[in-house]
Amino acid sequence: MALTMQPLCLGPQGQKTKKLKYLLEPPVYAEVTSPRGGNATLPCVLRFKPSHYKVKWTKLEPLRRGSENIVMITNGSAHKPYGLLGPRASLRKAHAMDASLRLSNLELEDDGRYRCELINGIEDESVIITLRIEGMIFPYQSKNGRYKFTYKEAKEACAEQDGTLATFKQLYRAWTEGLDWCNAGWLIDGTVHYPILHPRAECGGELLPGIRSYGPRDRIRDHFDAFCFTSRTTGFVFFVGEPLTFGEAMQACKGEGAELALVGQLYSAWRFLSYDRCDGGWLKDGSVRFPITTPRARCGGIPEAGVRTVGYPNKTLRLYGAYCYR
Repeated sequence: MALTMQPLCLGPQGQKTKKLKYLLEPPVYAEVTSPRGGNATLPCVLRFKPSHYKVKWTKLEPLRRGSENIVMITNGSAHKPYGLLGPRASLRKAHAMDASLRLSNLELEDDGRYRCELINGIEDESVIITLRIEGMIFPYQSKNGRYKFTYKEAKEACAEQDGTLATFKQLYRAWTEGLDWCNAGWLIDGTVHYPILHPRAECGGELLPGIRSYGPRDRIRDHFDAFCFTSRTTGFVFFVGEPLTFGEAMQACKGEGAELALVGQLYSAWRFLSYDRCDGGWLKDGSVRFPITTPRARCGGIPEAGVRTVGYPNKTLRLYGAYCYR
């Protein structure tokens, strides 16, 4: 009897892994990028079908070790959505061998890795596809000062400012794009880090540029700042220019059919719409900030573009305008 040998390839650590028999590998795209509010298709194509099988789509989340976060299961003719993503999930079905997953009205939390797994009871196999929500990171600090957030408080603070706690991959990408920040902040997996491009004594010493890590920290007892992640918004930010107290700023925005902008919304306007304004303005959290796309001496004097932070002034001061969001 002749033996048929299944081809082998080397995995990421050099170990031998079996070449997939049913699923196309590598997938058409290993990473798919889309903005918040957009749609995305995660490719998963069968090379040929076993006589009986299921395809199961799962979102892999580091905070849910040991439990599956199933999105969709199909047997090729019928399918069933599951969980929080289920109502926004469907199958593309471009052809008989297509098991690609479509996600609509993307949210920040949809960012991450997804597994397409073919199950036939004999030779189960899978491919991994990464969905990257197009966005940016902004550091966020409590109005009470540096290092005041527990993990839960950091997570809530980001949500209140139109964001989510960032992943390490998002922080790393931000570092490669120029983020240099000397305060350590929580990430979504409960670890604490800070990105340094320009090493200096007060920021971890004269080590090489990189992500400084404190590793996993106690989520209840330890306190740090937060690294929040946000994306494009459906509305727009505009400035009301007369000097206003915080209360007057709220009313001024309301009179324009808007509300005071969130920190994440101002960062989004700066990053994705190149919003540039050299005037301090109130935001909903009580802070005063202004976005600079083209740095100049009279607008903070810092050579890099960014959102400048004045701080959390006394709300009765009539010194600043308002950044509104509509």
